[in-house]
Amino acid sequence: MQSDPSPFGIRGFLIDAPNFGSLRSYRDGAIIVQDDRIAEAGPYDDLRRRHRAAPVQWIDHGTVAIFPGLIDCHTHLPQYSAVARGESQLLPWLRENIFPVEREFTGPKAREEAPLFFHELARNGTTTAMVYAAIYEDSCDVGFEAAKQSGLRVILGKMMMDLGSYGQLQPKKILSVSLIESERLCRKWHGAGEGRLEYAFSPRFAVTCSEKMMRSAAELAQRFDAYLQTHLAENREEIEKVHHLHMSARDYTDVYEKCGLLTPKTMLGHCLHLSAREIDAIATAQANIAHCPTSNLFLGSGLLKLDQLLQAGIAIGLGSDVAAGPELNMWQVMRGAIDVQKARSMSEQNLPRLRPSEAFHLATSGGARALGKSATIGSLDAGKEADLIVVDLAALLPYGKQGRRFDDLNAEDILALCIYRGGPHANLETYVRGKCVYRAPHVSASA
Repeated sequence: MQSDPSPFGIRGFLIDAPNFGSLRSYRDGAIIVQDDRIAEAGPYDDLRRRHRAAPVQWIDHGTVAIFPGLIDCHTHLPQYSAVARGESQLLPWLRENIFPVEREFTGPKAREEAPLFFHELARNGTTTAMVYAAIYEDSCDVGFEAAKQSGLRVILGKMMMDLGSYGQLQPKKILSVSLIESERLCRKWHGAGEGRLEYAFSPRFAVTCSEKMMRSAAELAQRFDAYLQTHLAENREEIEKVHHLHMSARDYTDVYEKCGLLTPKTMLGHCLHLSAREIDAIATAQANIAHCPTSNLFLGSGLLKLDQLLQAGIAIGLGSDVAAGPELNMWQVMRGAIDVQKARSMSEQNLPRLRPSEAFHLATSGGARALGKSATIGSLDAGKEADLIVVDLAALLPYGKQGRRFDDLNAEDILALCIYRGGPHANLETYVRGKCVYRAPHVSASA
């Protein structure tokens, strides 16, 4: 779905969170988009009255809120069909529920599901996603094709495993094949789609990857200036297995350090059970963390020590992590992040709770920082690329338009409604670089 190349404006309650802990808002605000970027943002009356060389086509959907596009820093393309299945601990859940689903994610199944997955992301208001495919080259290739067609901003990589893999190749052969296929995919897709598509070398985690695979993935990522993504310290049993596989390492994070996996373009999923040394190592390397609260609660993996990671200066975004996370709805992931810190505060004295504005920051500006894209996306600043979503406020209120007056709601109230009641039912439009990539069926393009 394309937008008109001429300037257009959207009127609504503007809300973003460029800084952790505070909101910026305009009650009767507007965004003007031109040449794929936010040209202006501010009070509607001021923007409407300004003289411009080209006329602005105004879009007015009534009582709506306009937010930066939501950013999902960790999710799995092949797993979405298995959400809410087999609630158990991480490693048996992977063996019994996920590896069989990923094993089938090739050929016609991958071609059928990939477009649906990216449509669901857009429908949920996600404009940027960092994604794992299955171990097969075609699962990643068709994923990129679908991502290109979707118009979304996507970082994707073929899952890399050479120990205990669900594939048919022997470990020695699967190592070389995985490296060859990953490099070929990177050459084809990294920077494609006018830069919207990027590659992430994706060794699953130290339980299923040899040192050679992890080192080689790090070397390839450095050579192509691509991303790295993996999982770290999600589960106690996982950590124990890594200890037995890598007896000489100081800890789990040290395995990745020695293999060169900790870089400013690395996204580490979970990171629940880290020592002070590990936190310092991640911070020193300027690696980044994807916090996946709904996934961690579903599998009972643990509660993230968010305050410690933030104090260390680590960039943190949020991840849906389907299928352990039960949905692609990033508002619910924000709610999960708040609930995790509430749960910790019940047993840890003087622990600060996570406020809605802070969770929202992690899902927008925080995610942009973790992906190295703060200059491009994450807030509603003029000059940034126009990734944004339009949310119907009436869909969030009890009794809809018959209930509470909108004039009584401030930015914090509206954000809380989105976090506790938001989702695709309230999402009217999703824009990436000023192009509408999703519009609810009942919504017209202009009003």
